[in-house]
Order: sequence, then C-alpha cells, then structure tokens
Amino acid sequence: MITFTTRLALATTGLLLCTQLMAEPKRPECIAGAKPGGGFDITCKLAQGGLHEAGLLEAPMRVTYMPGGIGAVAYNAVVAQRANEPGTITAWSSGSLLNLAQGKFGRYDEKAVRWLAAIGTDYGAVTVREDSPLKDFDDLIEALRNDPTGTVIGAGGTVGSQDWMQAAMVARSAGIDPRKLRYVAFEGGGEPMTALLGGHVQVITSGIGEATAQLEAGKVRVLAVLSQERLPGKLGNLPTAREQGFDVTWPIARGYYLGPEVSDEDYAWWKEQFDTLLEDEDFAQMRDHYDLLPLAITGEELQAYVFRQVDQYRALADEFGLLQKP
Repeated sequence: MITFTTRLALATTGLLLCTQLMAEPKRPECIAGAKPGGGFDITCKLAQGGLHEAGLLEAPMRVTYMPGGIGAVAYNAVVAQRANEPGTITAWSSGSLLNLAQGKFGRYDEKAVRWLAAIGTDYGAVTVREDSPLKDFDDLIEALRNDPTGTVIGAGGTVGSQDWMQAAMVARSAGIDPRKLRYVAFEGGGEPMTALLGGHVQVITSGIGEATAQLEAGKVRVLAVLSQERLPGKLGNLPTAREQGFDVTWPIARGYYLGPEVSDEDYAWWKEQFDTLLEDEDFAQMRDHYDLLPLAITGEELQAYVFRQVDQYRALADEFGLLQKP
C-alpha cells in the first residue's frame, strides 16, 4: 500500500527531475577566446566531451571560436551582447585573470561575469624544437645573457600576457632585463607552436598542455616546466626550472564563466553539473589525457579565488612596470 508520504516523495522526485530537465539549455555552447589549438580550445573540448559522456548534458555542446586579445573579445561580447544566455559558457585561464588585472579587457573588470568552475590546472613550459642547439635550460640562459636579442621567443599574447610573463620571469631570474628580449606575439597557443616548428622562432613559452602533442611526436623538447616539482605520470621526466637553479613557477588554472545576467537558477544548474562532473572518474581520465592536473573549484569559492588571483597578478604586473600610473 502506497502511503501519502510515499506519494509525496515520488511527486517531489518527479518535480525535481522535471525541473532539472527544463533547466538544461537548448543550444549549449562553449566559447573559446582564441583560435583552435590552444588552451581555451582544450578547455572547451573538456566541457564538450565530459558533460555529454557523463550524461549531464543531453544535447551536444558546440565549441565556437572568438579570437582576439587572448579572451578579451569573447569577454566583452559575453558581457555586452550575450549577458543573459543560459546556454553559453566561456573558457578562461589564469592568463585571462592576468589581463583583467592590467585592464586589458577594456572597461570590464573581474566582477563583470559570473565565475562558474575551475576544472584543471596546467603549468608553463619553455620549449624548443628537437633539433635546437639549445640542449638544456642552461644553454638558453647562457644564450640570453650573451645576447638577449639573439634568440627569438614566441608566445601567445602581447607584452604583459601570461606567456610573456613566463619569459620575463625566466629572464629576471637570470639577471636579464625582460624588456631586452626579442619577443614575437601570436594569437592563442596554436600559432606559436606552428612558428616554432617552421623555424620562425627558436623558443616558445606556453602551457605544457599545448606542447605535449608535438612532444610525444618527437618534434620538440621541453627545456623546463614552470611547476613547483616534477609533474606526475608521463611528464615526470621533464625537468623544472627550479631544479635547474631558477625559481620560476607559473600555474595555469582553466575553467568557465557565465554572462552577468544569467539567472540564479540557470547558474545553479550549471554549477550542479560541474560539481558532479568533477567527481567523475571518467572525466578525471579525460583531463589526464589533456595533461591537466586536478583543480576543482565552483561557485562562490571560485569567485573568491578569482578575485584573490587578480589582486596578486595586479601586484606582479606592477613589479614589471605594466600598470599605468595615475
């Protein structure tokens, strides 16, 4: 015999399931704020594959590309033109936060969007072609000390970007003026690797995840990973800058944000999906495939993390003379 309490519980469960189903956006989309092949692309593909394979998103997610300013064009478009789209998430990285700290996203600051989730962390890397005469990190430092302009360094982003910052911190640790480096800026993480393989630049700084495909193909060599200690698994044979005598680290968090006018209900729905996804073992394997380490932060905790990071990056940018004084 079904009691009133049982009927009420069944009805409540059915209502919750219906509400969850209704909350799923009709045309889910992830915006990558650069050209294909870089970290934003990887971040969106993790959401695309992870949410669908885990059964958390019934409709396949589209990945669209909106290059410009290493995420600036996408950020401005979401805030100004797509502020209330419940189905649109946008990829961000620590580089986005660094640019926000310097005011590179125009009139919008770090409080202009709804920070949703961080799903993994990458680390900076210094990479050369496999046939490069620079055999190790010491060779690179010696070459830069002898002639800072003699080695062409390519990276995604202009002066002040996170890839530039990696090169600048390496230079500073070796007593070299970062402003004397011969630096070539590209849009996104894919173009610098293409330039390196084509012999147009001699060194690139990027996230290690952007270099692993060519590393596995035997086309490049990583001189240093900018992590506290050696990375786990198949990347464990790569030396860090720290173990080679240069205390330079650069972690790169990756995740997603929503438009500022997305409703609390839609925001809560997305947060629930990512909270579930980040506990999924299959997703952990997918994240490992892209050479990202675990980082699981969502909701208000993520917002506090973002604001704290932006403050730290603002102080770092000031050290390098990147902030305009009033």
